[in-house]
Amino acid sequence: MSNYKTVFFTLGILQIILGVAMFVPIIVQFIYSEIDSSFFGASIVTIVFGALFFLTNIDHDRKVNLQQAFLLTALSWLSIAVFGSLPFVFSSMEMSITNAFFESMSGITTTGSTIISNLENAPKGILLWRAILQWLGGIGIIVMAITLMPIMNVGGMQLFKISSNDSSEKILPKSKEIALRLIYIYSALTAVCALSYWIFGMGIFDSLTHSMTTIATGGFSNYNQSIGYFNSAYIEIVSMVFIIFGSIPFIAYIKFLNGDKKIFTNDTQIKSFLKIIILSIFILCFYLFLTSNENFSFRSITFNTISILTGTGYVNAEFDSWGSFPISIFLILMFIGGCAGSTTCGIKIFRIQILYLFVLNQLKKIIYPKGVFLIKYDQNSVDEKFIASIISFIFFYFVIFFVLAALLSLTGLDFITALSGAATSISNVGPGLGPIIGPNGDFSSLPNISKWLLSIGMILGRLELFAILVLFLPSFWRN
Repeated sequence: MSNYKTVFFTLGILQIILGVAMFVPIIVQFIYSEIDSSFFGASIVTIVFGALFFLTNIDHDRKVNLQQAFLLTALSWLSIAVFGSLPFVFSSMEMSITNAFFESMSGITTTGSTIISNLENAPKGILLWRAILQWLGGIGIIVMAITLMPIMNVGGMQLFKISSNDSSEKILPKSKEIALRLIYIYSALTAVCALSYWIFGMGIFDSLTHSMTTIATGGFSNYNQSIGYFNSAYIEIVSMVFIIFGSIPFIAYIKFLNGDKKIFTNDTQIKSFLKIIILSIFILCFYLFLTSNENFSFRSITFNTISILTGTGYVNAEFDSWGSFPISIFLILMFIGGCAGSTTCGIKIFRIQILYLFVLNQLKKIIYPKGVFLIKYDQNSVDEKFIASIISFIFFYFVIFFVLAALLSLTGLDFITALSGAATSISNVGPGLGPIIGPNGDFSSLPNISKWLLSIGMILGRLELFAILVLFLPSFWRN
């Protein structure tokens, strides 16, 4: 295992950071007189294991090859989910290992599905820890998507590879500096979001936790009614604005700060992302206005459309009562997701765009058999190998979705719960459909086997499928 010392050394650092983060909820426990040993005990265990990994692999060679990059990615998220579940296990809520792991995995993957039935009575420390997990998951996926995934060629992410030889990227700093800048930008957006929530009526604690889960597009709330609890148009506007900020490729912020002032209006993904939002809102408004005036609310339609598309999962209305057509639209939006290099999940906008260009190109070849047509994305030529990786990703995405839905149905779940549960886990959205896991429901009543299946779906969706699946290929481990 000497070849993997760098992997375990890095895991040790991550666990130490996670253990230190567990001290933050202890402060809240003192403020709200909810002092117990849950976070202190969980922190000590996490730091001790992290220190062991760190010290026993301190002589690593500081290099990571492709195999190690994939292993590090998978083990990072899995280990954080495991150790992140300890505060839930040790807390006064006395969660089972299954429930604690499900809640932790839902947090770190920014899914937002919960097994806590009565959030209003949950300890403040636990509520803050859920928000911290989502916040860490959000910045983690941004850094990974911009620095690691392009190198690993996962599902077409190589399109966003940062190369010092690329003249269009000369304004960008090196990878390590990029990671630091991403953290600064992410933290600044979180702070401004928290301040905005507080100004428009949220309490200090609610504004802090909701800002973390908003910018991470995670969707964990402190209330069963989610954002709808506050019944404030201003709070919902703040939420929508910062959800969109979190859904934009974070590399665009760096480019903007480095002089490209038109990046937000010129970026192909961002423009398509906004067009999908506007088109979806228009379609739903038109449909509900004509068919169900009692459910027509521009405010609710806009908020839930943005929340579902980005995988945030906040709700302000029971949209599953709007009829079958709106539910179908939301199911499609769950799969689409947001922009690559953001905190959002799903298939991603750029893959949908390239798939559209590919289909259009195939139709042109049918009409003009002797014609030569090149596919270009954002002024860059797209080769067949790249298109193949996009198509294979989308294919496996839906295969895993249907397999997961079938397995969930075998555990005793009804059709709607199984189908929407599979969609919400692999797309990391949060709420599902139906009376059990719908907008104001939770996942507590599901069988344990269903929760483990959903947890698998969450990490598969969060790590772009191939980053996990490739580890099970024997050929991948051969030198």
